[in-house]
Amino acid sequence: MDLLEELPIPAGPAAADLLPRLSDILDGNCPAVLPVPASDERESARLRDALAPGTPIDSAAALVVATSGTTGTPKGAMLSAAALRASGTATHERIGGPGSWLLALPAHHIAGLQVLLRSVLAGTEPVILDVSTGFDPSALPAAVGALAGPRRYTSLVPTQLVKALDQPAAVEALASLDAVLLGGAAAPAPLRDRAAAAGITLVGTYGMSETAGGCVYDGMPLDGALVRIDNGRVVLGGATLALGYRGMPDHPAFAEPGWFRTDDAGGLLDGVLSIQGRLDEAITTGGLTVVPQVVEAALSTHPAVRECAVVGLDDERLGHRVVVAVVGGPVTLAALREHVGSTLDVTAAPRELYLLDSLPTRGPGKLDRAALRLALAGLTPS
Repeated sequence: MDLLEELPIPAGPAAADLLPRLSDILDGNCPAVLPVPASDERESARLRDALAPGTPIDSAAALVVATSGTTGTPKGAMLSAAALRASGTATHERIGGPGSWLLALPAHHIAGLQVLLRSVLAGTEPVILDVSTGFDPSALPAAVGALAGPRRYTSLVPTQLVKALDQPAAVEALASLDAVLLGGAAAPAPLRDRAAAAGITLVGTYGMSETAGGCVYDGMPLDGALVRIDNGRVVLGGATLALGYRGMPDHPAFAEPGWFRTDDAGGLLDGVLSIQGRLDEAITTGGLTVVPQVVEAALSTHPAVRECAVVGLDDERLGHRVVVAVVGGPVTLAALREHVGSTLDVTAAPRELYLLDSLPTRGPGKLDRAALRLALAGLTPS
């Protein structure tokens, strides 16, 4: 009987010591493992309690990756060796072939793990940054310079790219790479445009732990990946799909064999996928529905907005009122309402503005809307 094993992942360059173990995982030559952050005992304990290493597991599983949510009990996506190999191989085929990888993400999350797994598949030695205390873009030039050629890649989340674009040396380093995979959260068009203008080759990725990471690049499914839309909901399938959730054989997200029902709203046009936002994050205000990501996309085109997030706060009259937290400025609520109103219905325009130094994130860099709502509820609007 196979038992799930805990695999502590060290921060920084020491993570390279795990490459032989990861090679065995890709070959299906070892028991399934649960990656946990060696430098964060609290998070390790949370994952340990929820996903029960040391107990039996499906023999087809090679890796159990926790979803990045911070509320409730984390779910563990069970990934087979075949799914991991399919993901890495399809990625290299899409971006121009195997190469050397810079790891600038936490390695116990699927995006960071995939950087290491792709390195194993490519037979190259990764360069690894220690991001356990945060991402420092000033470290990029030396790290990129240490990558062997001929092809060189990295993977970032949008908050990291925002920081990097403020440092010319970091921009130059990223522009020298053959591709920068960008995923984990929505990337506003102005951010992508700034990167493109700086000569950075961005590849927008969409996927999750349940699909072994990104399975759609720049709107197009990777080879072997499948996408369809059911009543506005994105449904994913194909070679990179997880076996299901550990200990949850009847979870509705995997109810249809071979498919995973996401919580994302999206559409397909000429085979190209676009994501409109999270179905479970929509705001009901005055009986109408507002999708935060749509409003954020409109707000991000304002020159004073560096980053922004839209949430709904409790309101006795409306049910919820639409508010925005902005990193940047100076800017006024009136200016932002006018800006949103030029492209969207006035219902979507924020009713309150909060100017912040940064936005709360979780996991590999996703916006933590729950933490933001809690924080804004105790603040006075700007």
